[in-house]
Amino acid sequence: MKITISKENYLKAIAEAESEGETVIAATLTRWLNVSAPAVTMAIRRLKRDALIHVNGEGHIALTADGREIANRLITRHHLIERMLTEIFGMEWYKVHDEAEQLEHAVSADFERRLIEKLGETDASCPHGNLVGMDTPEDRRSRGLRPLDELDAPEHITVVSVFERDRRLLEYLEGLGVRPGVSLDVVARNYDETWTLRAGGRSLQIGRPVASKVWVRREVPSF
Repeated sequence: MKITISKENYLKAIAEAESEGETVIAATLTRWLNVSAPAVTMAIRRLKRDALIHVNGEGHIALTADGREIANRLITRHHLIERMLTEIFGMEWYKVHDEAEQLEHAVSADFERRLIEKLGETDASCPHGNLVGMDTPEDRRSRGLRPLDELDAPEHITVVSVFERDRRLLEYLEGLGVRPGVSLDVVARNYDETWTLRAGGRSLQIGRPVASKVWVRREVPSF
């Protein structure tokens, strides 16, 4: 069985959508991969034929053991490439996801081992603060994290991770100075579903669509 780049992309998208807490159906893949519904239908047919996915009577898609193995391998390599680009080459954190999407398919098992030797094991977070593998919203909550849009004022918080599959979102956050590791104060939760934040002595506002993609940890105020 030939595992093409297209198949790898579909399998990884299924695993990543699951990790975001989504129930995966054909429409999910259309949205995640920005491809047409007929293209998704054809891909699902091929993946079922190759025993890489299961599709139940309601159209819910799940990875088989073989499909999961391929997806996990690709996710791990993506994670390592992101870290390589920032830690070794100094690339900006908001750029590395798109670069890794291209490079992950070309990484051999030998190069993967070299990256692990250089960077350390894959339990470290990526430049966006995300852990490798299945890290669901429930997993994040169990570690005490919350999406910013659930918080009221006043709160003192540290940004832990952000959704990385949206380059415009990452660039927007970079422009605000909101990135993993940054400490913020939640000053107000406003009627218009925006949050007023203070970072480094300056005030900024973000709306719910952005706040819902930023996971934070509550901290004890220093004052």
